[in-house]
This record gives sequence, structure tokens and C-alpha cells, in this order.
Amino acid sequence: MDLTLVRHTAVDVPPGYCYGQTDVPLKTTFEEEAQRVKDHLAGKGFDRIYTSPLSRCTRLADYCGCPDAIRDPRIMELNFGKWEMTPFAALTDQTAKHWFEDWIHTPAPGGESLMDQYNRVSQFLNELRDSGKENVCLFTHGGVITCARVYNKQYGMKEAFKHIPDYGEVVKMTL
Repeated sequence: MDLTLVRHTAVDVPPGYCYGQTDVPLKTTFEEEAQRVKDHLAGKGFDRIYTSPLSRCTRLADYCGCPDAIRDPRIMELNFGKWEMTPFAALTDQTAKHWFEDWIHTPAPGGESLMDQYNRVSQFLNELRDSGKENVCLFTHGGVITCARVYNKQYGMKEAFKHIPDYGEVVKMTL
């Protein structure tokens, strides 16, 4: 199966904030960024198209001519729980210390760990792989694309944060 993963465009959030599953606004450059994605996807025929239900992904899917993309919460960004919309620099308590030491296995308070997100994304990809579809597109998030790359054995979990795709980046892989 050919899989095309599209990261949403730039968000209007200060750098260094945990915004995972918060429905944040997009930068004013949305249309310019979205047009580049649309041009990149032009002429591609997909058997099925999915999107994260967060507006930063659905808005891009709509712009690219996919208003009926299937919304699936399993391809949402990492859930930072109580840390949503908190600057990373403000996370200084013991729980944050443990998370920074082992973000792969330690969940954010009321949220999830990278392994939790990976398991959720892997379940989705397993179903997708077994669906019989040959060419699928996902409008999603950097963390989901990173988990898909780990799932596809492009690199290990410890390298995950070194490979976050750029806003509006299109990543292709074969499952």
C-alpha cells in the first residue's frame, strides 16, 4: 500500500508550547502553504482519504478538495493532557522531570506518552494495511507521521523527535 501523509500547515502558537490535541488557529500564511500542498497532491488518485478531526487538518483537507475525508481520532497529535497550551519551559515539577527523562514511556499528566500515541497510530495503520486499499492519504500531525515512520522501520523510537516533518510537508511511504 502506498501511503501519503500530509502534515498540517503552520500553527499560530508561540514556539515551545505543548499544543498537541488543542484545536489551535493557523497562521495567516495558511492559504499560501495550503496551495503548495494542493499543487503537490494534484492528479493523485487516492482510494481513501483520512484526516485528524482537529481543524488544522480538516481545513487543509478541505482546501485540497477533500471535504469528505474520513475523520479519525487515532491520527490526532500526542495528547499532552494537563500540559496542553503550556510552554515546555514552564514544566519544572517532578512529573515533568520524569517525562523529559523518558518521554517514550512516561505520559503527560492526564495525557499520553509517545508509546501510547505509537500504539494508537499502529492500530490504525494495521487496519489500513489490511483494508485492501492501495493508495491512501492522511491529513495529520508531525507526531503521527513520526510514529508511522517508526512503524515502517525507517528509524527507532529514540530518534522520533529528530525527524518531525515541516509544516505542510508531504511524506510518502509504502506499507
